[in-house]
Amino acid sequence: MNTVLTNEEQVIFNLRSVYESYGYNRFKMSKFEEYDLYARNKDFLISDSVITFNDANGKLLALKPDVTLSIIKNSEDAKGIKKVYYNENVYRVAKGTHSFKEIMQVGLECIGDIDGYCIAEVLLLAAKSLKSISEASVLDISHLGIVADIIDREAISADVKSKLVKCIGEKNEHDIIKLCEEAGIGDDCSAALCTLCNTYGAPKSVLAKLKSMSAVINPFMLSELEAVCLALENEGLGDMLHIDFSVVSDINYYNGIAFKGFVESVPDAVLSGGQYDRLMQKMGRKSGAIGFAVYIDLLQRLEVADKKYDVDTLLIYNEGCDIAKLLEAVATLGKEGSVSAQKQIPDKFTYRRLIKFDEVTEIENA
Repeated sequence: MNTVLTNEEQVIFNLRSVYESYGYNRFKMSKFEEYDLYARNKDFLISDSVITFNDANGKLLALKPDVTLSIIKNSEDAKGIKKVYYNENVYRVAKGTHSFKEIMQVGLECIGDIDGYCIAEVLLLAAKSLKSISEASVLDISHLGIVADIIDREAISADVKSKLVKCIGEKNEHDIIKLCEEAGIGDDCSAALCTLCNTYGAPKSVLAKLKSMSAVINPFMLSELEAVCLALENEGLGDMLHIDFSVVSDINYYNGIAFKGFVESVPDAVLSGGQYDRLMQKMGRKSGAIGFAVYIDLLQRLEVADKKYDVDTLLIYNEGCDIAKLLEAVATLGKEGSVSAQKQIPDKFTYRRLIKFDEVTEIENA
């Protein structure tokens, strides 16, 4: 009987194959890290709740809630580019719950002298990752440098800056205007932030709009955004690409290109990434970095949406039947799909067809 992989298993297998084909090596790490690593970078974590315990020598350890921090900590500044991917479990409070979960996460990191090609390659692999999950997928891209550059022209506090970025992420134009008025931010800056807040669409139309704002948008950063969009379009991925400045992250850690990926039937982003040179600097590193993570736990929703039946064939048998012949029947039917042999129909169980073993008669599934 052929083994049928679940959606999650198939996705992980496909992702690893794609990353290895581009020269990324698997990075293996311990389940544990010193708690201090996460305590110093709590704002970077998706959840600041961490499972801790004392080691035999009294050192405070934590079950790994994040992979990127471990990769940075366990690598060195060196010539060239370090390209790694990972397939690891992390331990944190799952979104929408109040309990810790063991969550499978797959992703990659590109660390070193990051240039335009590195950024384009990582975005290409993000797009290919989404395509391996579902053809009905979208990759939203923004440039945090453009947002930060506009805000940094004003003499405002870090708190106001953080609030403005949050408002852009929420597409909250009303509060952007209010914050700008309260902080004494000029009309040009306020108008530019409101424009970015409402900017969404295909690269061609959005880039044309941004170029008309040359008085407030850094042309070098705009050319970076245009270059990666063009690179993906040349790979035949233009239809899934959108520019969306609501894709923001903590600008204390991230800079430059940021992106999120979505697939049909899953309401949350299943992929998230970007450049995080500032995190590298905070951890005493000179290298640049860009990477992303695919949240495998969210794909359970996709599997439920795709799965119409619990099993293809439900085979009902009687007590005392010939076990050898029953096993043979299961193996034969298994060539056409999944089979469950049962003495009776389980509660709330769905199937494509129902067969009675003793009568070898197919019965319509009501």
